[in-house]
Amino acid sequence: MQKKVLIPTRLDDIARRTLESDGGYVVVQDDAAGLEALAAAHPDAHAMIVRSEEVTAEILDSFRRLKVIIRAGAGYNTIDVTHARACDIDVMNTPGANANAVAEEVIALMLADARHIVAADISARAGRWEKKKFMGREIMGKTIGVVGVGEVGQCVIRRLQGFDMNILGYDPVLTEERARELGVELVELADLFGQSDYVTLHVPENDQTLHMVNRELLDLMKPGATIINCARAGIIHEEDLRAVRQKKEVRFLNDVYSQDEPGPKSIADVADLMLPHLGGSTVEANGNAARRAAEQLIEFDVKGITSYIVNRDIPAGLDEAYGELAYSAARLCRHMVDPRKKLSHIKTSFYGSLAEYRDWLIIPVAAAVLEGFNRSMGHAAAHQYMKDIGIDYEDREPDESKGFQNSITIDLVAPAGADPTRRASVRGTVAEGNVMISRINDFDKLYFDPAGHNLIVTYEDRPGVLGQIASTLAKSGINIDDVRNPHDSKGVQSLALLKVNQAVPDRIVDKIAKCISADVAVYAAL
Repeated sequence: MQKKVLIPTRLDDIARRTLESDGGYVVVQDDAAGLEALAAAHPDAHAMIVRSEEVTAEILDSFRRLKVIIRAGAGYNTIDVTHARACDIDVMNTPGANANAVAEEVIALMLADARHIVAADISARAGRWEKKKFMGREIMGKTIGVVGVGEVGQCVIRRLQGFDMNILGYDPVLTEERARELGVELVELADLFGQSDYVTLHVPENDQTLHMVNRELLDLMKPGATIINCARAGIIHEEDLRAVRQKKEVRFLNDVYSQDEPGPKSIADVADLMLPHLGGSTVEANGNAARRAAEQLIEFDVKGITSYIVNRDIPAGLDEAYGELAYSAARLCRHMVDPRKKLSHIKTSFYGSLAEYRDWLIIPVAAAVLEGFNRSMGHAAAHQYMKDIGIDYEDREPDESKGFQNSITIDLVAPAGADPTRRASVRGTVAEGNVMISRINDFDKLYFDPAGHNLIVTYEDRPGVLGQIASTLAKSGINIDDVRNPHDSKGVQSLALLKVNQAVPDRIVDKIAKCISADVAVYAAL
């Protein structure tokens, strides 16, 4: 029996053709009737592909058999994903389908602003001849700062290289080697804002990036410099931009808003050019998203591939504790390497029945160790993301003879620079539903719950060190809840793993490291 797919939006015909050619689907596509009416008319739909339509709880309740909604695009804030989960409906997206479209829009905005294209068109149509008024600027030879060198940021960089611009980049996880391949000079965020004639933003909006472009950074910009936002509205602190614009005449080109809807926009007084969120609105991007939406539906139904689901913490059949384990083990390993260092290699081993879930489990691993990685991405996007930023990823075939059963091993390597190469390895499992870390580097049989506040110190084995650590913590008012203090297999190194009742400040960690001549001393909150 064919499954009914509802497409209540203007979407490239390739989605319908792909599904119908598969033979397992009948497609109802109608962008005129309205979603509410279509839902009432087709309560037996198995799947729905949408663009920016509001999919409310009331609409979801209209369906009797709906199993999956696919957003042909990246953002899914118009879908009530929580209610969808309550109705046992999976929600998917198609991240990356519009990367080139957004990149070309950035360049279009730059050129339109530099040459006064919009205003000059209006003037010429009115019969005026204002050549002096519309004296423009060339972008060749200028410096552009790209904030976020992910998929979209790299598309922007490749397109701009034909303009002979000097390209700076800020991305906490991009390796120096990958930056050189792209022709980008990696700099700190403050230096990027201070040196750039143009700044273009390509980061997601989250707790770390909300209002990241604030007065402190904007004050560093050159007078007359231009900032372009085709990412998310909340990245820029609007009032700070308004204040700096009055002082420095910083130009602002914008395509994103807190709500995609008609009506007055609060940034109208500070934007030199405004577009109605057209970044992904191209025929090609629409086609890419439509094709991928159809292919993902087929993979979901036929192969059970769930990698692009955004409202399900775990795939069907996998205990959710293993997703937590993958994240916690990777996060702990990242702390052992030092989060400030850029990684060159990530290696994983998934033992026992976890091997069949390796595609899904790489997502929490990537989210734990790569700042800026969006957990809504699927496993293919995770692999591409690591490749784009210059990280080699290896999923090793597990050696089942070791008898680790359902365990996960994470190895991370940070390349040598001025400091020696840093490596770390963490293995964990789940026991009676609880996440347990069983090994850190050469220190085995630890079996501790990583949740909470952890102080981890390695040092040359000798008597009295644990007492010194405890004393320093006590003087700072920090209480110890649990301790592991094993030696390595050679009896040369010791590990002090302390569960404490509160965060350990950097100054205390540094004090402990100096006091006992620690090889590694890190605080990790998990």
